[in-house]
Amino acid sequence: MAGSDKRKQSLYFPEEMLKEIQDEATRQDRSLSWIVQKAWKIARKEIMKYASVNESPGPDDTREAAE
Repeated sequence: MAGSDKRKQSLYFPEEMLKEIQDEATRQDRSLSWIVQKAWKIARKEIMKYASVNESPGPDDTREAAE
């Protein structure tokens, strides 16, 4: 079962973003891990539209240089 693999990983978030994630986890009485996993599942199709560092930006790649 793919969902049962539990590996420890460190992730780094800007302070304000982490605070927002923590607040949402508290609001939903969920773990930070659960919130981040759900956010990834919701966002992954959109994120996969972004070009990789080895690709030229596509027509749907609307990233700003500041990101």
